[in-house]
Amino acid sequence: MGAVREILNQKRSSALRCAQSDETVLTATQRMNEYGIGALLVMDHGHLVGIFTERDVLRRVVAAELAPDAVCVADVMTTEIACCTPDTPIEDARNTFQQHRIRHLPVVDDDGEVQGLISIGDLNAHHASHQEVTIHFLNEYLHGRV
Repeated sequence: MGAVREILNQKRSSALRCAQSDETVLTATQRMNEYGIGALLVMDHGHLVGIFTERDVLRRVVAAELAPDAVCVADVMTTEIACCTPDTPIEDARNTFQQHRIRHLPVVDDDGEVQGLISIGDLNAHHASHQEVTIHFLNEYLHGRV
């Protein structure tokens, strides 16, 4: 079915959105709202140190009744991060999403450098696109146009 690299290549136009570990939850969530995204990679001196997601906000800020303008991202981000590489087969990435019950997966190269971020929605869109192509060719075949 292909590798994660295919999904990254389709997303090349979208910039990687990040947060700093010392910024407030309020600032980070405002950025998420501005770009219509559900997660930010947390970088520290160019290294991935965590991921900050909508789930982190709900579980660790809202449910704990903390003030978003008084809490740093570092205090509520997820630090145990599942990652994949650009060469990871798409089905393996799908399994990672399912096993870890996550919606965002950072893509890192062999040196640990972040190459991008894929979501379960990106994976589903890629899969749907491939299904549409297959359906088109099968339809053409059935009607003798191939």
